[in-house]
Amino acid sequence: MCFKTRTPPSTAPSWASLDRLREALDRADAVVIGAGSGLSAAAGFDYTGARFRAYFADFEAQYGFHDMYTGGFFPFRDRGEFWSYWSRYIWINRYQDPPRPVYRDLLALAEGRDYFVLTTNVDHCFQRAGFDKKRLFYTQGDYGLWQCSRPCHRRTYDNEEAVRQMLAAQGFRLTGRGLEPPAGGAPDRSVPAGLVPRCPVCGAPMVPNLRADDTFVQDEGWYAAAGRYEDFLRRHRAGRVLYWELGVGYNTPGIIKYPFWKMTAQNPHARYACVNRDSDACPPELGKRAIPVRGDLGAVLWALLRT
Repeated sequence: MCFKTRTPPSTAPSWASLDRLREALDRADAVVIGAGSGLSAAAGFDYTGARFRAYFADFEAQYGFHDMYTGGFFPFRDRGEFWSYWSRYIWINRYQDPPRPVYRDLLALAEGRDYFVLTTNVDHCFQRAGFDKKRLFYTQGDYGLWQCSRPCHRRTYDNEEAVRQMLAAQGFRLTGRGLEPPAGGAPDRSVPAGLVPRCPVCGAPMVPNLRADDTFVQDEGWYAAAGRYEDFLRRHRAGRVLYWELGVGYNTPGIIKYPFWKMTAQNPHARYACVNRDSDACPPELGKRAIPVRGDLGAVLWALLRT
């Protein structure tokens, strides 16, 4: 099915749009939530600016990149430096709570409903906010896991304790306020060789379990979550289903956006809602069954809770 897209001219959410979304949410027999990086950005997980400099100023001074995403692809000199960078990256984006209550507000809207979450985010914010893990499918991996880089086998490993040790070796302190650098100077920009993770099967370097190429490991947990998601979709092919997209862009539209459009088009009783700060494009073919809302996701969720 081929869709054309349009973007309404308004850049601020209207009360009419919010009212339509609230009505669709209340009338829905089931809600399929599709979450992209814009949701975590609204929760305060910025990958640039002050938050980047607070933890990576030494890497910025040494190598000249200015955001976490770029650093994630940087060819560091060795595995010790690679894990110095990635241990900080993992900790602040996986084990720290986001500063704003966006995920908790979304949970308050989802609780008591028959819902399922499909997300390309890898920061575990849904589970930390209290979402039922049996209703979550993380398609692109998890910062809290790593895998063999080859990979020689299809298993992932929890990394929290190992990441803690790497941070301590660099001089960081873990406190109630988060991750604090050494008081007397810059942290070490490397971790000891003994802390560099190696595959327990073949000895190859371990890497974060993130989908970047065909080496990404889909483990038993991944397939179990995929199965639960497919079962949820099968059970709700008909009826009043709300496909609710939050902060999804066009980096990987084939995972959430395009399937949501298609499933809405195939079910005349379904509704599709797109909430995004930058673009709320919807296929005109969906007509009034599409609910575009452009605006800050945190503000939109807060407003929905109070209408």
